[in-house]
Amino acid sequence: MQSNKIAKLGIGYVPEERGIFSSLNVEENLMLPPTIKPGGMTVEAIYDLFPNLKERRRSQGTRLSGGEQQMLAIGRILRTGADFILLDEPTEGLAPVIIQQIGKVVRELKQRGMTILLVEQNFRFAATIADRHYVMEEGNIVDMIPNDQLEAN
Repeated sequence: MQSNKIAKLGIGYVPEERGIFSSLNVEENLMLPPTIKPGGMTVEAIYDLFPNLKERRRSQGTRLSGGEQQMLAIGRILRTGADFILLDEPTEGLAPVIIQQIGKVVRELKQRGMTILLVEQNFRFAATIADRHYVMEEGNIVDMIPNDQLEAN
């Protein structure tokens, strides 16, 4: 399926490598994606979720920490109106305090009704936000564990 059709379905993807445009500042990066589907967040609403970005709005992408880049990558997708978000390794290489902040935002997005598919090796992080855990081996799903049964497994 073509990527523009995927976006119109409300599917957004935040890649592991984040894809920040280093020559653009935070606000320009946030303004780059168009609203594809009704319900896209405003830049101010994104700043409410990620206050660090508001403080750094004039900073170039190359001057952001890894955590700020991750916040910016998530924020860009929220502008599009996506309501199904694929997050690929959002905590990789980040400080624990930033991981907690990203977890808080993901939980808030879930409460707003968004569906989030999280690919994550940080099990402790995933356990705090996931409803279900899928175990994969060699590209195949071999088990599904509901979060309420996680302790028993």
